[in-house]
Amino acid sequence: MIDILHAPLPYEARLPQRAGDTIDLVVIHCTELPDLAMAREYGERVLYEDRGTGASGHYYIDRDGSVLCYVDPLRVANHTRGYNPRSIGIELVNLGRYPDWFHTAKQEMTEPYPPAQIAALRALLDELTARFPSLRHIAGHEDLDTAMVPASDDPENEVPRKRDPGPQFPWARAYDDGRLGRITA
Repeated sequence: MIDILHAPLPYEARLPQRAGDTIDLVVIHCTELPDLAMAREYGERVLYEDRGTGASGHYYIDRDGSVLCYVDPLRVANHTRGYNPRSIGIELVNLGRYPDWFHTAKQEMTEPYPPAQIAALRALLDELTARFPSLRHIAGHEDLDTAMVPASDDPENEVPRKRDPGPQFPWARAYDDGRLGRITA
């Protein structure tokens, strides 16, 4: 059993509901921000005025292994284009490419994921696969959103729109029991 702090985003009730048996995918993200407080600020921003909602994962795991639920998994959160209705988004607090996400010289993601964070992720995946028997797949955000965008320092060059969770993410330690198969776009 994992301890999860429920901290719903202000717009959670506006997000569409869904049946648990429609969820078959977990998408692993990293916040690409310095800390959980800033991730919360970004999550609370309303980006879709017509719906009054923003972009957010369902769960956030801090570096110390604390787990927060910002969006109930039976609601559709906006975290991975084209995959939201069928997936649960898990955000790991990690700098990623912060603060120059699209700068050509800043594409290296160097912060490792702490053991406590990975242990909490494993426990959360155990809980989610028990709760949602239809859950069969796992992917990184970078596996599903492969779009390229103009670099912020040189629009003639392109960089990946998404690189998370990135090369420091320990896939073999995060899930190795065979319940979830990794997929790509």
